[in-house]
Amino acid sequence: MEESGSKTGSGFWSMIANFKGDKVIWMIVLMLMMFSLLSVFSSTSLLAQQMKTDRLAILKEQILTVALGLGVIWVCYRFVSIRLFETLSQFGFILSLALLVILVGKLNLGFIKSAEINGAQRILKMFGFQIHVYEIMKVAMVMYLAWAVNAFKEDRLWIANYLAGHFKKLEFLASPLAKKIIYIYLPIFITTALILVGGTSSALFIGGIMILTIFVGGVDLKEILILGLFAVLYLGSAVALDKLTDGKVVLSGRIHTALHRLDNDDKSNMEILLTEKKNSKKFQDAADQLKQPVSALIAIKEGGVLGKGPGGSTQRYVVPVIFGDYMFSFIVEEYGLLGALMILLLYSSLIPRGALLAKNCDNYYGKVVLAGLTLTISLQAFMHICINVHLVPQTGQTLPLISHGTSSFLAFCIAFGVILSISRAIHANPKAPRKEEKTVQEETGQTEPLEYNEI
Repeated sequence: MEESGSKTGSGFWSMIANFKGDKVIWMIVLMLMMFSLLSVFSSTSLLAQQMKTDRLAILKEQILTVALGLGVIWVCYRFVSIRLFETLSQFGFILSLALLVILVGKLNLGFIKSAEINGAQRILKMFGFQIHVYEIMKVAMVMYLAWAVNAFKEDRLWIANYLAGHFKKLEFLASPLAKKIIYIYLPIFITTALILVGGTSSALFIGGIMILTIFVGGVDLKEILILGLFAVLYLGSAVALDKLTDGKVVLSGRIHTALHRLDNDDKSNMEILLTEKKNSKKFQDAADQLKQPVSALIAIKEGGVLGKGPGGSTQRYVVPVIFGDYMFSFIVEEYGLLGALMILLLYSSLIPRGALLAKNCDNYYGKVVLAGLTLTISLQAFMHICINVHLVPQTGQTLPLISHGTSSFLAFCIAFGVILSISRAIHANPKAPRKEEKTVQEETGQTEPLEYNEI
């Protein structure tokens, strides 16, 4: 129902003015999607050859993906309430656990099965579509942990309370520590341990995001440090065991790969290229290790200030996954420093907007999920950029809402949809101004100043 005296119109700007969600975040979403369409169309030359198709067909698929993503965001924004998000968030851990078990267990359930990509179990195939499990579970686990810390704060963990109240041997479940361990710490530990089987860097990143989420949710820093200590001890044990057995015995399937990447840095690989014969296996392995990161740096260097312009990239024919893991390098090559600054501005703007929304949200679950999802999107973007400029070792982190990939794109659309939905609720129900404390005269009904002995 419209407020009296409000003006309506049918123009574009009138439609924009009537949006109740955060308009800055809407603008960020639309700008990122525009970059996605332009960049995916121009960067997928090698992918088109591999799929025996053309870039126009890939662009059409990306247009459909963007349209579907906008639909997901609109449904979340327009029709889903914070209460419903909170209810659905309870199942985030169950969903993540189910996907990870199928992935790590290399299960084939007919309609869904585990599949390998780049030598690691990272995707599921379902009805011909690829599902990037880690991208989905990032969002699912942040929403679950937001629910868990809020439910713990309000003592609404009814399963633990019911079991403790009806079974004497389970009375320990009523203690706050037991509830934290079962509902918060164990889900973090289990999911991180399962991710370690497929990728060490992904486990560290997603585990870090989950820790940050419960930290902003109010979990005691001392307990978080203890949790971190357990993680360090586990990784230290895994590294020590790998070194002692030369990779024959491992606690994590990808620890050996991660250590190999750290040991075989660019300098050592370059020495191999200069000393080994070109046809030798060592030479080819070193060349493969250097191909993507060096080509990505070349793309950034050749981009300059203004870039080569749309369609002008040459490194798209060299870097096999430039449309995914090295999208930022591609954007710099074609759009230059100005394009890079635009990307940085978009992701950087998300952090203060998310913080402002969390500050103005009077729903505790909403506060935590806003902070968690904002950090997830922004930190993944900055991680992607750091990999592209070679500040950190190679990991498979896409650029949110820009890189090619349907399941990853839609997962981040859900994240943005949740953020925009909560921002809409905040806009509709702004915080009431804090009332000033009543004076003694107002409390007592006195109009004249009270004498000392009357107070």
